[in-house]
Amino acid sequence: MARDKKSLFTWLTGGGVEQDYSFDDLESGPGFLPPRSTQKRSASPAREREEQETSAIEEAVEGELSVDVYQTPTHIVIKAMIAGVRPEDLDVSITRDMVTIRGKREQHTEGSTGDFFFQELYWGSFSRTVVLPQEVEIEEAEAVEKHGLLVIRLPKMDKSRQAKLKVRSN
Repeated sequence: MARDKKSLFTWLTGGGVEQDYSFDDLESGPGFLPPRSTQKRSASPAREREEQETSAIEEAVEGELSVDVYQTPTHIVIKAMIAGVRPEDLDVSITRDMVTIRGKREQHTEGSTGDFFFQELYWGSFSRTVVLPQEVEIEEAEAVEKHGLLVIRLPKMDKSRQAKLKVRSN
């Protein structure tokens, strides 16, 4: 039974429907390389240095705080999970059309980082800026934290509200 020999390009790109190679087809001589997915690459010192620099940059980057933003007939409400953040470590800035929440979650480790089985929680600085769908009354805004949930209630600006001005003469 003659087997069609695949071109080098087809073999490298994984082309062809049939992927059933046998060990008889492979040469174990000095030019043989296993498929890329099974190769173990030894990191060069330059590559290791680049990976360390990349991880240092990633540590310096702020995390983005996840938020829910919705409206009621009279308010715009923003909710964010800030568990583990002390209220004095939070900074909430409000303008008529934007809210910025900044903070820092401090990590208090009981062991070294090598002792973790999973390490998925975010520690460090975070921020989030939300552009509001309409202007709000910043003087009447309120922020409350309870059980790790920050709730910011922003009264909508009533654009239809009118006030009468008395005209004075000088």
